[in-house]
Amino acid sequence: MIGADAIVKCLEEEGVEYVFGYPGVAICPFYNSILKSPIRTILIRTEQNAAHAASGLTRVSGKPGVCAVTSGPGATNVITGIATAFADSIPLICITGQVNSELIGSDVFQEADITGAVESFVKYSYLVKNAEDIPRIFKEAFHIANTGRKGPVLIDVPIDIQNTEIKKFVYPESISMRTYKPTVRGNIVQIKKVAAELAKAKRPIICAGGGILLSGGEKELQDFAEKHQLPVVSTMMGIGAMPTRHPLYYGMVGNNGKFYANRAMNESDLLIMVGARVADRAVSQPDLITNNKVLIHIDVDPAEIGKNVGPEIPLVGDAKHIFEDLLAQDITCEHKEWIAELDEYRRAMVERRHPNPSYVDPAAFITMLSEKMKEDGIYVADVGQNQIWSCGYHIVKKGRFLTSGGMGTMGYSIPAAMGAKLADKSKQVIAVCGDGSFQMSMMELATMRQHDIPVKVIVLKNNYLGMVREFQHYNYKDNYSVVDLSGSPDLGKLSAAYDMKFLRLENMDKADEILDEFLEKDETVLLECIIDPMDLVR
Repeated sequence: MIGADAIVKCLEEEGVEYVFGYPGVAICPFYNSILKSPIRTILIRTEQNAAHAASGLTRVSGKPGVCAVTSGPGATNVITGIATAFADSIPLICITGQVNSELIGSDVFQEADITGAVESFVKYSYLVKNAEDIPRIFKEAFHIANTGRKGPVLIDVPIDIQNTEIKKFVYPESISMRTYKPTVRGNIVQIKKVAAELAKAKRPIICAGGGILLSGGEKELQDFAEKHQLPVVSTMMGIGAMPTRHPLYYGMVGNNGKFYANRAMNESDLLIMVGARVADRAVSQPDLITNNKVLIHIDVDPAEIGKNVGPEIPLVGDAKHIFEDLLAQDITCEHKEWIAELDEYRRAMVERRHPNPSYVDPAAFITMLSEKMKEDGIYVADVGQNQIWSCGYHIVKKGRFLTSGGMGTMGYSIPAAMGAKLADKSKQVIAVCGDGSFQMSMMELATMRQHDIPVKVIVLKNNYLGMVREFQHYNYKDNYSVVDLSGSPDLGKLSAAYDMKFLRLENMDKADEILDEFLEKDETVLLECIIDPMDLVR
């Protein structure tokens, strides 16, 4: 057995089914060895998307996704995908080939210090110096990636290490790292303090972040909210922690959130932040959320607690376990007036849109799409205006809502949707993007065709980089700079080139029948929706 065989064996031991990647000389021993394995390799058309696809698979399956690319430009290209996963705490294993060990530091062909380059974007990284260490390193990497605050781990493997014979392969049954022992269970004293504050509160609210979904704690959150009739809002990454139309869910907070959700959080006297960073997109002025209220911050990462705002009660632990323990507490609380007040806010503070009837109204279209999707369907939003409309108008029932929140990476939706589909082929998976973000990953239509991955793609086309154009509209008095997407391809011809079904919607008149045709079969379809170039997210 050589090092490359050992890497493949490690992946098999971890139950890996897919590896997304792009080969090159420095990673060829690995890709040669994987031919003997049942693990399926997916050739992505650009390395960044290998990490995005692995991320999509991870977020649906709950198991770390794996990508493998070559040295130099292959490794540097994947950095944006790694940074995207890191910002959203998505566990990935990123394998990079590297030049011969004795040549490292010589600036030889396709050499890049990838462990140094990704230092601020990974949870941990390894440069493999001894082939005998491969089983231990991979066992540690999977453990680190998928425990505590989850995140990507990079393993850089020189080509000579991949080709080195190893004496004996033993994959560790367990792992114990002296310097890495994340806290999962919350401190019972702090939990009792939370219970005591909740019993006193008249206007409590829970703000659910992506940590709820990462911990698999959606049911525990919902049970706790229902048991004590607690209102819930969410960050962008927390969308789906509660069904959109649950009576206790009041929408997304933040700059682009629901007015009534922000008002509810601001007027609360007890705010329980769970699995959220308290970052600027969700809370533009962190100091405001501590005014006249008790702030409880629950997070599995102790470094996040108190980083942006000081809580009165910090509580370190995994969200699922925290809510299990809170459910066991004897808490008596009553706040019917508060719930009635929030219900009135939700009824009264409805956004009034005035769409141009000559075009598709993205808000109405996304709501109609949501109603027609399967209950457990997976909706993957890209970045830009399409993301904000999706956050505001997509209805999560029993499915999932995926997007790039922390990094806001354009081109995320199509490769992430492919990974999501491979994670569970029974699920309906739809990628929604703008014409700008679509062109950042449209090469992956070839991947979908080659590997028979039936993802449905919607392009909201306005011939602009819409979110930047909107910013320039408000801040530069319609001085538009470098946002015109003239020269974009004819999507009908592009679909034909990839042998995909193509549909086009110019206004809402035929939206109902076009969506029925779009969703009818489990097949790859590209739907182009023409929206008003001057439409705004507000």
